[in-house]
Amino acid sequence: MRHRRAGVHLSRPTAHRKALFSNLVAALLTNERIQTTDAKAKETRRLAERTITWARRVGDILGKKADRRTPDESARVVHAVRMARRVVRDRGAVTKLFDDIAPRFLDRRGGYTRIVKIGQRPGDAAPMSLLELIPDDAPKSAPPAAKGDKSAAKGDKPAKGAKSEGKAEGKSEGTKPAKKAPAAKAEGAAKPAAKKKPKAEE
Repeated sequence: MRHRRAGVHLSRPTAHRKALFSNLVAALLTNERIQTTDAKAKETRRLAERTITWARRVGDILGKKADRRTPDESARVVHAVRMARRVVRDRGAVTKLFDDIAPRFLDRRGGYTRIVKIGQRPGDAAPMSLLELIPDDAPKSAPPAAKGDKSAAKGDKPAKGAKSEGKAEGKSEGTKPAKKAPAAKAEGAAKPAAKKKPKAEE
């Protein structure tokens, strides 16, 4: 049983696997788009989103100059950088993460990447995917509404009186098509031709 053993092994030793995913996350942050197999893309996405979250949490502090930060804010930035460096060993990728990518995702709470399946790899037919960062023009998820604010979550509903008036008007106007009277059907039906009376012989 694999209790409390998250992640995939990919038939690699631990050191090799960690180096592989560190390089994949660094390539994703540097190029903002990488092409790899489905299994690697899913695991890379998990690590990349966690790393971006560390940088996003201190995004408001990064907007300040270093000499304007309080000691507590400086400590938060240092801690976030160290946590990101545990996954990404590339200094250039970490610099881009905190300077460029984190401010871009300040208003987005999770879901910074997406996976697009692109078919099979020639040779061994391994399923391939495109892992990329969400572009700036993508729709952002709305923040959750407060529990007390029911009208904002469900939308403005008409009052009970207006609702009953609308029902009454609908009934009076007859929104449903009325059934045709049987007399109208009889008129529309084809009438048999009248028989001609034979002329009287002279």
